[in-house]
Amino acid sequence: MKKLFLLFAFFGFLLTSCSDDDTPPATTTPPEPVPENFSAGSADFSNYVALGNSLTAGFSDNALFVDGQTASYPNMLATAFAEVGGGSFEIPFMADNLGGATLGGNQILGNRLILSFASGSPAPVQVEGTGTTEISNVLSGPFNNMGVPGAKSFHLVAPGYGNVQGVPVGAANPYFARFASEPNATILGDAVAQEPTFFSLWIGNNDILGYATSGGLGVDQTGNPDATTYGSNDITDPGLFEMIYTNLLGALTANGAKGVVSNLPDVTSIPFFTTVPHNPIPLDEATAGFLNSASGYGAYNAGLTALQQGGAISAEELARRTISFAPGEGNAVVIIDEDLTDLTSFNPALINIRQATAEDLLVFTSQTIIGELADPNDPTSINGVSVPLADNWVLTPEEQTAVATALASYNTTIENLANQFGLAFVDVNAILNTVASTGITLSDGSSLTGVYATGGSFSLDGIHPSPRGYGLLAGEFLKAIETTYDATLPDVEPLDFTGLYIK
Repeated sequence: MKKLFLLFAFFGFLLTSCSDDDTPPATTTPPEPVPENFSAGSADFSNYVALGNSLTAGFSDNALFVDGQTASYPNMLATAFAEVGGGSFEIPFMADNLGGATLGGNQILGNRLILSFASGSPAPVQVEGTGTTEISNVLSGPFNNMGVPGAKSFHLVAPGYGNVQGVPVGAANPYFARFASEPNATILGDAVAQEPTFFSLWIGNNDILGYATSGGLGVDQTGNPDATTYGSNDITDPGLFEMIYTNLLGALTANGAKGVVSNLPDVTSIPFFTTVPHNPIPLDEATAGFLNSASGYGAYNAGLTALQQGGAISAEELARRTISFAPGEGNAVVIIDEDLTDLTSFNPALINIRQATAEDLLVFTSQTIIGELADPNDPTSINGVSVPLADNWVLTPEEQTAVATALASYNTTIENLANQFGLAFVDVNAILNTVASTGITLSDGSSLTGVYATGGSFSLDGIHPSPRGYGLLAGEFLKAIETTYDATLPDVEPLDFTGLYIK
């Protein structure tokens, strides 16, 4: 079988959405701006504090680094707020632009990704070098950007989440450990202690993201409000999410602070789930014939047919589970699907496998193994072909339903509580759905789309926005703030920020 390449075709590569990692893009002198009468309206931006996870911190390209933190949406908001009385905005900066970090001299966080053409074909690679950020070097705050990559909703109120001693055993978060006020502090407590006059809250994405990106390996904890029993990839109980979110807003508004909150995007619409097709397998005639023969999947298919003829399974299930390959491009990968009916009691060889369909979402990282040998010593052990892909590489329709159900509940909670507390509300879910479906046209006529790397909206990890994507979202936050608080604020121009770092 010929080598399978799943990395992207960059025909018509959009260099206008990129920037060289070392050399800033050329700029022209802009015309003098027309003076505007900016106003804070009924809001007080003098002490703005942002709470959230990686999306608030400015995480992109699979890391947190200085340029990304500078291009975070809260920093963009703070820049606009400065025109109407906003104060300084302190950020717990990483030590460099590599993004990697050490604990006790041992590297525990990897460097950021950059698009490299060194191999002749564009590919995301880690930036070389050893990061100078040491997690145990605790920074002196307070900090206005309280975004903590990896945080779930309940982590914002978890004592010890920033305890350096807990980082090696997974009991604490390395990013928060760098700037927590003391080992037993909470993110919310450190935020409230600053007595913010205005806040932003964007939290909850990680309450479902880990389940999705792991191909549904976690547990849907709906109905279980005890977060101490959760695994890292579990879906948070919507009832617990509502309780936590209510408490967060209660604490943040207790002294009269106003703020803006955002709902959560559909994680299945991001490039991490839309880049790798379900049918990327090219086969020659001989290989396709072998796979369809009794030495391949022929015996498996015959066993299914016998069960259907005996009335044990329906014709629909037979069709869904039958595996067939054809010469040429476009063959679907074979996957393990734990939601299929267990037929091994009839025939131990009839394990839960089938070929993927367009409804299945292959995770971005699956491209690293599809077409490779599962056993280097066995040339017939081809991942995704003769060796089915494990559950962690695919988010099946049933798993997508679990994600969608939790997302809908979380977003209903967020919008209802925003209305209850009189806060500005940003529908990021709708915005990013538009990016994914039709794209959003910018002022120069170019578009931000959800296409991996060339679309300009997302960074190279396929999950987090690029600086330009964050610029788009910051503009939407400002619009919501203006509407709710009768404010007039400077705009954010997404084109002022890069869509992609290249090397």
